[in-house]
Amino acid sequence: MLQADLDAIDIKILRELQRDGRITNVELAERVGISAPPCLRRVRKLEEAGIIEGYHALLNGPKLGFDLVAFCMVGLKRQSDADLKGFSARMQQWPLVREAWMVNGDSDFLLRCTAENLTKFQDFVIEVLTADEHVDTVRTMLTIRQVKQLGLVEV
Repeated sequence: MLQADLDAIDIKILRELQRDGRITNVELAERVGISAPPCLRRVRKLEEAGIIEGYHALLNGPKLGFDLVAFCMVGLKRQSDADLKGFSARMQQWPLVREAWMVNGDSDFLLRCTAENLTKFQDFVIEVLTADEHVDTVRTMLTIRQVKQLGLVEV
């Protein structure tokens, strides 16, 4: 169930933009079955409402020399608000961490990391991540290959 008040045209717009963020307004309007001016107004309304947060290029990591993707499950020594915020703030400065989620269960954070190679990743885990004053445990999972990649949500 959608939390936003969207009609069928809005949902079509979101689907098309999630597939191709570089689509022209004219092509988008054609694909969703409306004329260009109201299509542009709808897109701007979706942006202003924060439903569309931005547009990004999807880069090929291996072609740019980033051959390793790994996930780190991080457990903190304490789960106080100050410790959670402190770790979150420090983690923002680590370029290898590309995404981070606060989670419940056996770990406190799930990090998606990208590195040039295993040595760079190992150095990060040993010298930065496990050395952080808030960190108690780190479990890592090296990926083999990505087998599915879709937009962030199903609309």
